[in-house]
Amino acid sequence: MTTRPSYAAVFATFARNSLVRDMMFRGNFLIECGTSIAWSAMNFCFYLVLFHYTPEISKGSGWTKNPFFVFLATSMIVNSVLQVFILPNMDRFSELIRKGDLDFILLKPIDTQFAVSFERIKWSGLSTTLIGIALLVYGLKNIEFTPGPIEVTLYIVYIACGVAILYSVIVSLAAASVVMGRNQTLYDFWFSLTIFSRYPMEIYTGRLGTPLRLGFSFLIPILLAINVPARFMAKPLARGEGALAGYAIIAAVASLLMSRWIFKRALRGYRSASS
Repeated sequence: MTTRPSYAAVFATFARNSLVRDMMFRGNFLIECGTSIAWSAMNFCFYLVLFHYTPEISKGSGWTKNPFFVFLATSMIVNSVLQVFILPNMDRFSELIRKGDLDFILLKPIDTQFAVSFERIKWSGLSTTLIGIALLVYGLKNIEFTPGPIEVTLYIVYIACGVAILYSVIVSLAAASVVMGRNQTLYDFWFSLTIFSRYPMEIYTGRLGTPLRLGFSFLIPILLAINVPARFMAKPLARGEGALAGYAIIAAVASLLMSRWIFKRALRGYRSASS
């Protein structure tokens, strides 16, 4: 008689083991935290300099300095969640395949995608999350907006949708490692692809920008990952954007289902190290 594992308990074990591993090398942990803080500070300073010369990002978009800082904070929060829980695991997925270590995960009585996605947690990345929350509070204070329970709840929901969309993209990319055997460019390609999501969609206009905006909103909906939750806090949804917000939920669910199908399909073609 088999018993199904408690995924909450397994995740807690992963989290505890990762924290113990990080605390064994406290100096490295502090350096990683400092690096994350320095990167965030430089990013913030860059936009301070930028807004010294222009009143808003993309003329007529409404993304002036303080609303954009809310957008930037949202980007930091979403990407830091991925950096803490997902990216360290996806980055080593190809090595699991190349060395045959994926065999041991497949033998465990737990869902393979879950184990591959959350086995290691990079706790130092939470420093970026805290900075993002601080920047969010700063931006909201300067635009004189105090979110109520509904706004906070919707913001968290759409943060989760954004994480789900970007997680689905990287899982689908990682699944290519099964076919290729080794995919060392995964992280570079991931960064190049998702860099489009780190800016307001209003900047994508014209003959080249409009196709990019439509493609990355509806085909590969990475633009929705940051833009939709940021709008709930930075400025009211414009006319027609309510439908876009509703589509973000559909896109998140569809992305998770599609990435799940791609991952399971890829595993069918996996050849173990002993075969």
